[in-house]
Amino acid sequence: MATIDANPPSGTRDFLPAEVARRERAFATIREVFRSHGFAPLDTPAFERLEVLTGKYGEEGDQLIFKILKRGEHESSGDADMALRYDLTVPLARVVARYGSQLPTPFKRYHIAPVWRADRPGKGRYREFFQCDVDTVGTDSLLADAATIVAVADVLDRLGLSGFRVQLNSRRALAGLVEAYGLPDAAESAVLTALDKLDKIGVDGVAADLRGRDVDASVVDAIVDDLGADDPSDRIRGRVAATERGRAGLDEVDQVLALAGDLPGGSLSYAPVLARGLSYYTGPVFEVVHDQLAATIAAGGRYDGLIGMFQSQDVPATGGSLGIERILLLLEAQEAAAGETDLDAPDVVVTVIDESGAVDAVALAGRLRGHGFAVDLEVGGGKLGKQLKRADRRGARTAVILGAEERAAGNVAVKDLRSGDQITVAEPDLASHLSGLLGR
Repeated sequence: MATIDANPPSGTRDFLPAEVARRERAFATIREVFRSHGFAPLDTPAFERLEVLTGKYGEEGDQLIFKILKRGEHESSGDADMALRYDLTVPLARVVARYGSQLPTPFKRYHIAPVWRADRPGKGRYREFFQCDVDTVGTDSLLADAATIVAVADVLDRLGLSGFRVQLNSRRALAGLVEAYGLPDAAESAVLTALDKLDKIGVDGVAADLRGRDVDASVVDAIVDDLGADDPSDRIRGRVAATERGRAGLDEVDQVLALAGDLPGGSLSYAPVLARGLSYYTGPVFEVVHDQLAATIAAGGRYDGLIGMFQSQDVPATGGSLGIERILLLLEAQEAAAGETDLDAPDVVVTVIDESGAVDAVALAGRLRGHGFAVDLEVGGGKLGKQLKRADRRGARTAVILGAEERAAGNVAVKDLRSGDQITVAEPDLASHLSGLLGR
């Protein structure tokens, strides 16, 4: 008899208990921090009408949208009218356009949810993954951009990922850079796409990319010369400042740098060729990197024109997104380095020695939960030794043994599963004894 392949679909994952616990702890911290910064929760459907999503992510992004075929009699046509959500920003824009009169101004929201992209699966690259977004809609004040960066930095610091670096630029400054090189506006996208890859492909790679896009050889030489300077940041800043748009962009960068100030756990600096790939950005943009992972762990920027696609007037907006899947890789590595195993293990396992003591064991487990302990009632049966081995593998700190002798005497045996020590205590003293043993 043939069996069905038990693997999850390509580009997706199953999460076993320890990983789910790690993810939920991280999500809880993120929610707590975002709420402490005044952001409110929002949720939207997992799928949107296709017209809502297309045309918002650039040509490359549109190709990665997971389309949903029309149902019923239209299914055979291969036509699609809906799609799985690609990110959390475009759905936010739709919500603001639909419910704007019911929302405060400015509207500050966070959203933690899965998104889907028809990407080629690979190491660290998935077709289904979570995003954690924080956005402010309805103000063009750069204070909102700075507040976004501070909130993101606060999350990373609270998660224990100190040492991160926030890189900041402005799309206006980049437009000024393109102008300073003497290129037409039509060349902006090609040039910025190449420059944005600098960290990955180096100066020679950027030059090859630009030549492949038919950028004038003299411009390529000027760009290579700037990037290879002793202080490329200062060199490019000087070039950007030669144009009106560039000066406006640099002013945005400097204002955000001043407003954000010293970040908790990390640093913030000007990154002259940082572009961000999404086409809807209009002002300041940022990315966050960490030495322990060769990838961006958070990013964002201002997108003042996006919401106007859904209504008759533009609404200013800015926000950021945590790369939660990459952040979780860092957290997992930190736990492994610290020798931490199952952080979601129960405090106590209550063993069941015989059927006659099962009712008492259930009642005891309930009383301990009432005292605030995480309690696993042993339901696997078997001899005490097997039950204790299972408790140890589960990562439990202690086991409570309630045998016939203990019940008759009103006592309980408590075994420290790490040291192997065992002591008998009166049942009324059990909760205080466990508190001392667990360091509470």
